[in-house]
Amino acid sequence: MKLPLFLSAAVVAIGGALVAPGAAEARDRIQITGSSTVFPFTTAVAERFGQRLGKAPIVESTGTGGGMRLFCGGVGVSTPDAANASRRITASEFETCKKNGVTPIEIVVGFDGIVFANSKQGPAVQLSLEQIFLALAAKVPNAQGQLVDNPNRNWSDIAPNLPNAKIEVLGPPPTSGTRDAFNELAMLEGCKAVQRRMNVQIDARACQQLRADGAFVEAGENDNIIVQRLVANPGAFGVFGYSFLEENRDKIQGARINGVEDSMENISSGKYPLSRSLYVYVKKEHIGVVPGLQEFINEYVSDAAMGEDGYLEKKGLVPLPNERREAVARAARAATGLAGL
Repeated sequence: MKLPLFLSAAVVAIGGALVAPGAAEARDRIQITGSSTVFPFTTAVAERFGQRLGKAPIVESTGTGGGMRLFCGGVGVSTPDAANASRRITASEFETCKKNGVTPIEIVVGFDGIVFANSKQGPAVQLSLEQIFLALAAKVPNAQGQLVDNPNRNWSDIAPNLPNAKIEVLGPPPTSGTRDAFNELAMLEGCKAVQRRMNVQIDARACQQLRADGAFVEAGENDNIIVQRLVANPGAFGVFGYSFLEENRDKIQGARINGVEDSMENISSGKYPLSRSLYVYVKKEHIGVVPGLQEFINEYVSDAAMGEDGYLEKKGLVPLPNERREAVARAARAATGLAGL
């Protein structure tokens, strides 16, 4: 019988020997879940790790929110050893981890940019954060400053230089860290620009409420599927991580945001408005119990992986500056867990 990846909490024995409460069962495979954006990078590390030790970690793409729920659920065989995250662990997630006896080791693996992309068969566009907000917010202010259901149907309704085509944007669901980061970096900042220009007040929650009338389409956690749908529909745009744009530049193109190109240099410097950090969280309590977990961490933070010209950069990860990368690596090798946020 094939057992599920994360076994029932009731299954806590190996060879008839019960595992002590609060300890992880000694498995022979590391189990990792979480962000679809970080997934290709962690998968690359897992493959390299497996080539050396023979048993590659199992990596699943569940979205950041879903992955952190599993990760913080407790210690033991029913929980993953690590979680990929395309935004930092939240205070509530950290408290859940703490309550359940989990000490997260935080590894900032590099930078990423959220891109606003479309097929190369479609128009090349430049967008401001304000225009993105006006296209995708559920409610926007009218001329009198009152919040109303978004009336913009075509991009040209927002600005005459934008395409005279319906607004259709494929993006991540609420469980995704990319969605969280997009709401904060694009929607909230675009909303602030509208408030300054019109001298109106909009609640932060309203700023980040996306349309549900078909203009914004939740396309799931698999960014490759979004890319395929953009190729099939040149009139649509997609929201996803920079690495997927890099892998598919022969088919899709990224929009300039506030006049800034989505390049590695601009993402690393923070000049690109939708730049963010990417994370992997490892369960400290599983180190020394799950075979190879510390060695997997060491591989992830190695110069060969995370460094400039490392194999993760070739996958589209934007490396950290040298000093910061060295500090992250030292803390990870020492298994320094988060004491608080």
